[in-house]
Amino acid sequence: MNYLRNIWYVAGWSDEIAPGACLERTFLEESVVLFRTASGAVQALQNRCPHRFAPLSMGTVVGETIQCAYHGLRFDGAGQCRHNPHGDGAIPRAARVKHYPVVERHSAIWIWMGTEEKANADLIPDFGVIDAENNYVGKDYLAVKANYQLETDNIMDLSHIAFLHPDSLGNDVVREAETEVIQDGSTLWSKRQTYRERLPPALEAHYGSPPGTWWDRWFDVRWDAPAAMLLWVGSLPAGTPRTDQSKQIPFVHLFTPETDITTHYWFATSYPRSMGPRYEDRAKRDVAFLRAPFEAEDLPMLQAQQMSMAGAEFWDLKPVLLAGDAAAVRARRLLDKLIKAEQQADQAAKAGT
Repeated sequence: MNYLRNIWYVAGWSDEIAPGACLERTFLEESVVLFRTASGAVQALQNRCPHRFAPLSMGTVVGETIQCAYHGLRFDGAGQCRHNPHGDGAIPRAARVKHYPVVERHSAIWIWMGTEEKANADLIPDFGVIDAENNYVGKDYLAVKANYQLETDNIMDLSHIAFLHPDSLGNDVVREAETEVIQDGSTLWSKRQTYRERLPPALEAHYGSPPGTWWDRWFDVRWDAPAAMLLWVGSLPAGTPRTDQSKQIPFVHLFTPETDITTHYWFATSYPRSMGPRYEDRAKRDVAFLRAPFEAEDLPMLQAQQMSMAGAEFWDLKPVLLAGDAAAVRARRLLDKLIKAEQQADQAAKAGT
């Protein structure tokens, strides 16, 4: 599987790793141990001790190091062995573990899976809407048995909610929405606008909309490679002009490939703290409401798609394309272009050495 490597991926929510704790996760088919040191810093290392290849995630955090559970070697966040409890204590020169740069930002831990020297925190997309300092954030996680680009397709083409989520998120009007795709450098926007829409009863009840009210609703999705998406959802009484001040709610969708056919999925929403403390519970309830259709409807569909593809590449199956596919197709082609450019640059660098 070809992956874009010189890019930031989400490795977890910040609160998933408590001080002194460690966590094993696989990203891009590489097993990684994440751990939080005594000083509070999150570190990421290859999850394999170089001595007898025991998983470091089975060990314990000791101060600023992680100690292998098998023979007690300790490694710091840079992957250097700092303690050898055997013999005279001399540390073998080869006692090093691969290190991955990590940054904590926007309530999440971001990991760089490519060339360490190229890691630049400024390349992390702006998800300030889930900064806990200024927002009440509701967040969750799902493990998906499907390729991460199928997840991108799912969010970039929200016409599916008319069919897959008719009782919770969508209705027949959604498929008739006006759509627009905008590209700004390597960022894509997929915009969908509906008119005179009656919300599904479950959504009316959740947001306190008077039954039978007609709404104009919009779904603006921002995509950044490889699969980080910010969805703005807003609504106004039917016929009301939309302005820059119109209220909308952010929904964050962050996908990191575990393997070619499995994906980590972090999702969240938020409300500004300035709206008052009651919105802390509202953010959590919004995420709980969304988890139900995500888990009971999206996941079974995506996993069935993955099985149906039977290991074939997406483009090799010659997919039939519909009008609503424009944004998802653009994202796939842009990602393919970025991966190809990265691989060519790597090959050129190797040829020059």
